[in-house]
Amino acid sequence: MRVPLISAVLLPLCFAAMPGAAQTCKPAIADSDLVAPGKLQMSINPTLPPQQFVDEKGELQGLNVELMREIAKKLCIPLELIRMDFPPMIPAMQSGRFDGVNTGMFWTEERSKIAYTVPYAQQTIALTVTANSPLKLTDAASLAGRKAGVEVNSYQERWLRGVDKEQVAKGAKPIEILTFKTATDVLAALRAGQVETAILIDVTAVEIKRRGLIEITATGLGSAPTTQMYRNKNVAEKVAAALTELKKEGYYDKLFDRYGLTKLPVETFVIRGPGPA
Repeated sequence: MRVPLISAVLLPLCFAAMPGAAQTCKPAIADSDLVAPGKLQMSINPTLPPQQFVDEKGELQGLNVELMREIAKKLCIPLELIRMDFPPMIPAMQSGRFDGVNTGMFWTEERSKIAYTVPYAQQTIALTVTANSPLKLTDAASLAGRKAGVEVNSYQERWLRGVDKEQVAKGAKPIEILTFKTATDVLAALRAGQVETAILIDVTAVEIKRRGLIEITATGLGSAPTTQMYRNKNVAEKVAAALTELKKEGYYDKLFDRYGLTKLPVETFVIRGPGPA
């Protein structure tokens, strides 16, 4: 599938609402469980093709967009996708600005304690360089002493800092880690020579490589589930049940095959972790 170029500049906050369908079914989520009665509001960072991106018309596209819209149809509730950068998403959700986060974030135990997380896919990390670079980073150990760019407050940054700490303890040179707001910014820094390598989600790296902008020198690192995140347990449970139905109906498998993402090896989707104390 051909995916348009990532937008270099994104509106800091705008909305993409799913058109309201005729109410021939009863909403599965009570208004009392939602931030705004009558609609499900989810944040999204559309800079990670093919998971989520903006097309030439400025419209949201990608697996996470299509999947969330199908979930909303199952729940018989209008969906509103709120575009914003990733770093403020979790605090904004916790403060009640929207119901959940739908941006392909990696699951961690820490995140599962501050919100209700519903894993739905599996992802890994790739090491990338510019298309004409002679640098060959074959594994995590080869990052020692290198200047690496990564999206701030992401699982990739957490993984990279863990690698650095472990290697320095063994006597290796430290990694010079530079953080950026979005994957678009990380790629811009790589192409400008600010960093030697961009640390990206595998599926995004594959898409950018297809465009001839980068080379992937190592892949399959730091495997972890990808999760959605919700502030309300009832909402999370309803979403998990809708995902399970979509899996049984075959929609989930067909969608993931079309976009080339790795499915979560389960038949039933559930909340993982304890949620907020």
